[in-house]
Amino acid sequence: MLPIVTFIGWHDCGKTTLASQVVKHLKQLGYRVAVIKSTKETGIGFDTPGSDTDTHRRAGADSVLLVAPDQIVMMTANNGSSLTTLAYRYFPDVDIVIGEGFKEARQVAKIEVFRNSKELLRDRVSGVIAVASDEKISGDYIFRLNEAAEIASFIEKRFLQDGGNGTDHTTLLVNGSRVPMKDFVQDALAGSITGFVDSLKINRGEVKEIEIRITLPRNK
Repeated sequence: MLPIVTFIGWHDCGKTTLASQVVKHLKQLGYRVAVIKSTKETGIGFDTPGSDTDTHRRAGADSVLLVAPDQIVMMTANNGSSLTTLAYRYFPDVDIVIGEGFKEARQVAKIEVFRNSKELLRDRVSGVIAVASDEKISGDYIFRLNEAAEIASFIEKRFLQDGGNGTDHTTLLVNGSRVPMKDFVQDALAGSITGFVDSLKINRGEVKEIEIRITLPRNK
């Protein structure tokens, strides 16, 4: 299963600073890292008025993908997909996804960033596995705000070591949501699809990954 760890906390608690430092350390350790950030702001501009992408967006395009020599940028409407769905849909080729926000995300590991005396979110939401704070608080896995390297090591040991043991090799999404499958079910599904691909006389030596999307006909 693709590891997802999100940093949560009250506004201006330092989530972005700490999360970005943790990402830096994970990259130095050799991992491929994607970041998904949540915000309550609306109307954030990613393209310049009058630009080609702005023209397409104003024309009513549901999504706009800009492909440049150095980057690819996608703009699309928010359809309410969960953090897990976004991670599996857009970043299937990374080792870990780091989130910022998403405190209500279900079945996602969370690290709370805590700077002042407000109520701890770990008492209100599920999945908090660690807290980063300079205040004196009790509990397991308490880090200081300047211990990004230690937090990265904690994440590595908990989610990334041993060559990714426990990582799904076959992922099934239904209506955008991941369906958990035991290893033998993953093997059976992968075997069936791989066998079909082999029948198409595709050079198996060149095949490293297979993606398939099925859209069922609408009921009339």
